[in-house]
Amino acid sequence: MSSELDALIGQKWKKPPFIKRTWLRWTLGIGFTAYLIAAFMTIDVNWSRVYEGLDRGAAFILAFTSPDFISRAADIRDGILESIIMTVAASVVGIAISIPIGLGAARNIAPLPVYLVCRGIVAISRALQEIIVAILLVAIFGFGPLAGFLTLSFATIGFLSKLLAEDIESMDKVQAEAIKASGARWLQWINYGVQPQVMPRLVGLSMYRIDINFRESAILGLVGAGGIGATLNTAFDRYEYDTAAAILIIIILIVMALEYLSGIIRAKVQ
Repeated sequence: MSSELDALIGQKWKKPPFIKRTWLRWTLGIGFTAYLIAAFMTIDVNWSRVYEGLDRGAAFILAFTSPDFISRAADIRDGILESIIMTVAASVVGIAISIPIGLGAARNIAPLPVYLVCRGIVAISRALQEIIVAILLVAIFGFGPLAGFLTLSFATIGFLSKLLAEDIESMDKVQAEAIKASGARWLQWINYGVQPQVMPRLVGLSMYRIDINFRESAILGLVGAGGIGATLNTAFDRYEYDTAAAILIIIILIVMALEYLSGIIRAKVQ
């Protein structure tokens, strides 16, 4: 059937190239390949060390077939509990602070001075990566979950405020203007005109941020900011790959549970 159709049309259809000019397409391809080769040549790779590390890598992968949940059960339990407490507390505080900042960072409902201040807070929070903030806070407050709690709260503010502000700026203006036209005060306008439109999205983003905060809590422990990351780092330092595998399996299971819970809550809200 296709050959008959080709015969009728006289020429097979071919997808047009993304870049029409042949010489330009080849030039860009060769240039990109040369750039990749040059970039790779600048990387200082110690191949003998890589070869020696293959055995440790294989041992770590094989450890997932026999994870050890028993030998350091108390440390794993304490680390997981510390990460959960740190995650929940930081998420609650971060979300509570993000809502007013998100409202202030939405240009369609906030006056210009408030908008600039709130956008500045969002920009600062998003500019600093969590590890950098954690190292700074560990230097100020010392090792422990307090530095991790403050780091996750700070990161939550930048993440949630920005996305909340963008949702408010793209909301349906008709509903909000109808509430305003009824003579509602500013808080009533926010409660009845803005909040119903952004609440499902806010709940979904909050659940997503809790998921991120738990995973970040495992990373922050590597720099001394508390959580299960400290236990994981110790297991790696001692070459206890079976214990490290057990910790990673628990983290994966908790993240999967959070993802499942997030889906249920989003479905209920929407």
